[in-house]
Amino acid sequence: MGAFNIALSGLQAANSNLQVLGNNISNASTVGFKSSNAQFSDAYAAAMANAAPAQGQVGIGTQVQTVAQQFTQGNIQTTSNPLDVAINGNGFFQFNYNGSTVYSRNGQLQLSSGGVVVDGNGGQLIGIQAQNGALTGANGPLTVSQNALPPQATSGLSLGLNLDSINTPITGTAINPNNPSTYNYSTTTTVYDSLGTPQLLTTYYQLSSANPTSGQVWNVGYSATGTASGTVASGTLATPLQFNSSGQVQPPSSGTVSLQWADGAAPSTLAINFSGSTNYNSANAVITANSNGYGVGQLSGLSIDPGGNIFARYSNGQSQVLGQITLTRFPDNNGLQNLGNNYWAQTYVSGQPLSGSPGSTNLGVLQSGAVEQSNVNLSQSLVNLIVAQQAYQANAQTIKTQNAVVQTLLSL
Repeated sequence: MGAFNIALSGLQAANSNLQVLGNNISNASTVGFKSSNAQFSDAYAAAMANAAPAQGQVGIGTQVQTVAQQFTQGNIQTTSNPLDVAINGNGFFQFNYNGSTVYSRNGQLQLSSGGVVVDGNGGQLIGIQAQNGALTGANGPLTVSQNALPPQATSGLSLGLNLDSINTPITGTAINPNNPSTYNYSTTTTVYDSLGTPQLLTTYYQLSSANPTSGQVWNVGYSATGTASGTVASGTLATPLQFNSSGQVQPPSSGTVSLQWADGAAPSTLAINFSGSTNYNSANAVITANSNGYGVGQLSGLSIDPGGNIFARYSNGQSQVLGQITLTRFPDNNGLQNLGNNYWAQTYVSGQPLSGSPGSTNLGVLQSGAVEQSNVNLSQSLVNLIVAQQAYQANAQTIKTQNAVVQTLLSL
């Protein structure tokens, strides 16, 4: 009966191999799937203690030693969903699935009704949540707030100008916003009060003196819309702009404007910086203009950078980090327990999980708007399937041959 048992073990091993290959092929289109290989070992009868090794020892068949998963990188395919994320390199996403911590390579993500980032099974993606645009350092389910971005009052304004050196000096008169003959140039910039209301701040530039040795001196005036009635809506900066004979602005090259708003917003104090301004023989022009204020912004889109930072884009042109996706690695990936649903679980064989930012030590980077395809090589799997089928048929032939031998003996 030994030959029958040997052939039976071969049939069982070949059948297991066919199942593994069939499972690989069936998941060829499963995002984040990792293929498996059935690994076999030969089997021999255990020798008696202290007995001499048997000569010409015949084995008793084969057995499946393990089914090892192959954690090689799958191809990355772009998608139209900005929340889809592919891992390029080592690491797993961490999810809270029904109260259990699980790990996955499937980065097909979406938002739940509560704004939590989840996968198709409802598992909550774990990462570092941000508060007011700053990462808090605390791990937990990542949430995308749908709230509007509050406005920020303008407190700083940077203007880089060129004031034409061939302008005619205007002396003996103060800047009057209503009289263009009292200034050489003006420009208007949008600023925001604390309620997010856009206001127009106009600055006026009057060449007061020009000296071939010491350079030109320019007075700077201002006016603003939306100011409270009964208050001064215009004025002149205390310190004029001084340029040297090479056309470079000299310090101090800044001033302060204080304004009261009619819409009930908090009073504003604007620091205006003219660093980098020039006094060349070229047309009056604004070269650069930057301010730190903005109005109310509605969420208009999301993006994820290679380091896992989730950014919200708002209708006011601002962006803010909402959180960071973290990745987890293990000393032995093959020690993970496969739970199905694209999930793995930690075991004592896999070792302790080590989490960190994408791109840090031994962790891959992320690509947004993409997913990692299965690493199943379909062509190779089909060839292996044919080989496994032939192995199954060969073991069946062994049983058939042995049966013929037994029938011969029985007919004697």
